[in-house]
Amino acid sequence: MTSAAAIDWRRDIEAAARRIHERAPHFLRRTPLWKLPGRALGIEVPGVELWLKLEHLQASGSFKARGMMNRLLAHEIPDSGAIVASGGNAGIATAAAAQALGVHCEVFLPTVSPEAKRAKLRALGATVVVGGEVYADALAACLERQRESGALLTHAYDQAEVVAGAGTLGREIEDQGGLPDAVLVSVGGGGLIGGLAAWFEQRSRVVALEPERAPTLFRAREAGEPVDVEVSGVAADSLGARRIGAFAWDITQRQVRDALLLPDEAIRAAQLWLWKELKLAVEPAAALPLAALHTGAYAPRAGEKICLIVCGANVDPASLA
Repeated sequence: MTSAAAIDWRRDIEAAARRIHERAPHFLRRTPLWKLPGRALGIEVPGVELWLKLEHLQASGSFKARGMMNRLLAHEIPDSGAIVASGGNAGIATAAAAQALGVHCEVFLPTVSPEAKRAKLRALGATVVVGGEVYADALAACLERQRESGALLTHAYDQAEVVAGAGTLGREIEDQGGLPDAVLVSVGGGGLIGGLAAWFEQRSRVVALEPERAPTLFRAREAGEPVDVEVSGVAADSLGARRIGAFAWDITQRQVRDALLLPDEAIRAAQLWLWKELKLAVEPAAALPLAALHTGAYAPRAGEKICLIVCGANVDPASLA
């Protein structure tokens, strides 16, 4: 695997944006950047402006559409198609991209994945294989199957094309609104924060947010290297990676100063707040930025422009009741 430090990430992100625009122009959506005064989200610090990047409105319901389509377009896809292991969102995005390109897709899911995500995968024509308690178990089964089938492996977060594709989200934010002072983003395996940090570099403060019960980046920083962690809690199906990705680890070491942990109760409360107050139906992973503000884990400065990445909407509506 190419070292992340050897990659010109801004070049690769620009290339990903061109590739997707030229070869799959109708697949990605230019999702809204919704600018609100801080008080609209319960923040009373003077002059704070909150930018909600509504990426949950993306094709396939999450930011993952960017990286998965870029991965498929960057390679010749064999007759056996594409294969991926996922907590749900990467699988949905890969299946949607495969459907758009007219190729087969096989998706491996852990048992913790909700039925709503499985149903969506089947509707996209994917072959769905469920087994193992968490994402790492599904990944092991997926890798064994890939060796047999020769399908193009799409990793949920730890491939250069996947990270660069996610980075197109940062490019789009800057094009829509300029540079925010801070970007608050949830972390699972690290593809999203890797792409955003690679794009913004030190020009904006990128803040990593993790559930206390899925702390891949936080524990890696304590250990000085990526380590396996136990994963559970409300975000296990979407932020359920057991270890931070190698690309994200390298990028965040150079570009991200802050890694914050949030309790499940705060994440769930923020998820319900977004539904009840703003009618945004999002999954727990997408609620971490608001949870960081509501708990004070991230304390805004007066006049700060803060971008909240609302990253995914693949949620069971019944859970918002």
